[in-house]
Amino acid sequence: MKGNELFNLQELLSRQKLLICFSGPFSHSVIEELGKAVRNHLENERIEKSAIMDVFSVYVEQAQNVRNYTASREALGRPIPANSGIVVIGKEDDHYVVSSGNLVEADDVPGLSAMLEKLRGLDKAGLKAVYKEQSRKPREAGASGAGLGLIDMARKATRPLEYSLRAVDDTYFFFSLEVQL
Repeated sequence: MKGNELFNLQELLSRQKLLICFSGPFSHSVIEELGKAVRNHLENERIEKSAIMDVFSVYVEQAQNVRNYTASREALGRPIPANSGIVVIGKEDDHYVVSSGNLVEADDVPGLSAMLEKLRGLDKAGLKAVYKEQSRKPREAGASGAGLGLIDMARKATRPLEYSLRAVDDTYFFFSLEVQL
């Protein structure tokens, strides 16, 4: 990237009030190191501990979702193109916003959309009930988690989860998720 392009990128990041942006392969060590940087930055901002924990936990959940989805496809012999994930943390007015994006297979889009629309339609009490219900279910064989991540992010959010799915080609969609805290 040429110097002028880098300057333009820095200006864009600054105008958007982005605190951190990572695009590339998500390894455990990358998630951990960026998490430390996020936590340090938020602690220096002197915001409430509960807000720090919410932003930090949503960042970790989104980054792990990107990593786990990619790993699950590799295990099935259907690797996702490299460097297709991104996580961004920014500030809008008095709220932090954690966003992520990654390629998902077209076959996964209907189930993902249905789950997100269900969560978007629930109030705090409904989200709590769904969380309890899901936490009592047995884990599916081969699942990377208990299926609580999206629900937990929706519970922490100050507004319904925002998402988009953009067709890339016949095989993939680019899935974007935004959580305001």
